[in-house]
Amino acid sequence: MLNYDPRQCLPSSAELPDSDDTPVDNELQNLVPNLLEAILALAWSDREDWFFAVDMGIYYAPGESAIVPDGFLSLGVERFIGEGGRLSYVFWEEQGIPPIFALEVVSKTYGGEYERKKVDYAKLGILYYAIYVPGRTRRDRQPLEVYQLENGEYRQLSGNPVWLPEIGLALGRDRGTYLGRTREWLYWYDRQGNRLPTPEELAQRERQRAEIASQRADRLAAKLRELGIDPSELEGE
Repeated sequence: MLNYDPRQCLPSSAELPDSDDTPVDNELQNLVPNLLEAILALAWSDREDWFFAVDMGIYYAPGESAIVPDGFLSLGVERFIGEGGRLSYVFWEEQGIPPIFALEVVSKTYGGEYERKKVDYAKLGILYYAIYVPGRTRRDRQPLEVYQLENGEYRQLSGNPVWLPEIGLALGRDRGTYLGRTREWLYWYDRQGNRLPTPEELAQRERQRAEIASQRADRLAAKLRELGIDPSELEGE
């Protein structure tokens, strides 16, 4: 009996374009999602069941063009695929699992983030959709708007940060420094509203701990010398 798997007839990620070849016109379109990914890499360093992509094509059906968010997160999938990683996110290679979160960073060229892309992401079944307008505001819009998919349509959520229970984290805005640039960024938060550290912040904390430990050691050595004790002799014991 012939075993037929229709998925074998579908194009693979290696055969599909890996982006829409549209250059970003605002560097924050990459920097903002890159920071979110870096924070997750620290917070979820012991997990292998998630994948975050920046400016990567999502293929949801054969014959359809890729949809390319500025950033997206999927849960329940392999974090790493081989040494080369994913070229695209292809539904039929990911057990049909859609991303749970998509992000659009509004640039100077409006890209239908509030209308067309809402329809696109709802069609993909993306549970949470966030739109971020960095550095400026529109009269009728919030700097960060987060939506949840309900009955095929997106409903706006309130708060800053906004708790996303299926992800187990909250998303919000705050000022901070990333790659030496101080401004407002998007961050992940825990259930208590504590902002998760960035790689730079974690490195700074470690430097501060090391400096404090060194200062304590110096004070202890000075005190021992006052008592007539050579600290170097104690180190050898």
